[in-house]
Amino acid sequence: MPTLHSGELTRITLDLSPRSSEVIIGEGILAQLPQWLSEQARVGKRGVLVTDSNVDPLYGDQVIESLQQQGMTLTRIVIPAGEASKNMVQITDICRLMLQAELDRHSFLIALGGGVVGDAAGFAAAIFQRGIPVVQIPTTVVAQVDSSVGGKTGVNTPEGKNLIGAFHQPDLVFADVSTLHTLPDREYNEGFGEIIKHAAIRDASLLDLVEEIGTERKKLTELITRNVAIKAAVVEEDEHEISGTRALLNFGHTIGHGIEAAAGYGKMLHGEAISLGLVAAIRLSQKYSTLTEQEAKRLINTLQACSLPTQLNKAINSETILQTLRLDKKFVDGQIRFVLLKSLGNAFVSNEVTLDDIETAVDDLYSPP
Repeated sequence: MPTLHSGELTRITLDLSPRSSEVIIGEGILAQLPQWLSEQARVGKRGVLVTDSNVDPLYGDQVIESLQQQGMTLTRIVIPAGEASKNMVQITDICRLMLQAELDRHSFLIALGGGVVGDAAGFAAAIFQRGIPVVQIPTTVVAQVDSSVGGKTGVNTPEGKNLIGAFHQPDLVFADVSTLHTLPDREYNEGFGEIIKHAAIRDASLLDLVEEIGTERKKLTELITRNVAIKAAVVEEDEHEISGTRALLNFGHTIGHGIEAAAGYGKMLHGEAISLGLVAAIRLSQKYSTLTEQEAKRLINTLQACSLPTQLNKAINSETILQTLRLDKKFVDGQIRFVLLKSLGNAFVSNEVTLDDIETAVDDLYSPP
């Protein structure tokens, strides 16, 4: 995973067989997109820009006009903002609009937006004409540090989150951290659920940076780069989640996804649900592993300092959470594969956690940690 620095711009290459995936990170670099796209051999002259109703007014015209000046032709598709757009009906609509625009297997797709756009548009790219190149331009913290990197795409169903999808690696991820300045506080803060997760499973020193800056919007290139480096290293080791290494990225997600679905998609933000899932996983790590009380408190205090929830609203029914997580992808042949911490920065997959343990951990979330 080579990492090259040029001023405030960082280039991280994911070495994946049979090809690589590039991640470019920097401040105010959106105008450089045509230059970087020109290096992508699979990106041709005709494509589609998929964005949402929040992001399009901010950056849609800029992206299209800059590429048109380089001789590219882009069709624009704008989907409704919010988690509700991650569904199969929306995917069908995107693909049909691409067909009506006479795009074909030699076309490419640009996903401009947060995790919802990246997941949905990435999935559309994976299945359109059996797969076309995709470029991710993430504009939220969650998308820049996590969902845009690694090739997981998909949509939700009433039964659970991301249960229909495909692995489809982006040819290029182009993360302009200046787009994070336009995020409302709540949407900005939710990204720290994934950032703190990365620190917990792989790099305890990342917590030092988070504790230093909190949710102040500074040192963004460093913050995003360090997180992408963690995600990239894990994906390189286990791209298709076969060996178990990539499963470590699910720390806090088994229960977190259940909470997100039970609350109603869009009512609780992804990072907020993951924060609650992290608290439960932290407590289970104390019970079934060697995570100390001091380490547990540090993680929980950091979540709270980033304005993330650590106590579950009683309006969210625990039985609904449990019903949802029973269908989670992290179950294998009915057996729970639950990610725990031995210590800060040292995670592993355990088969010891039972559904009864998870039920107790969910119930405990109704009380202050």
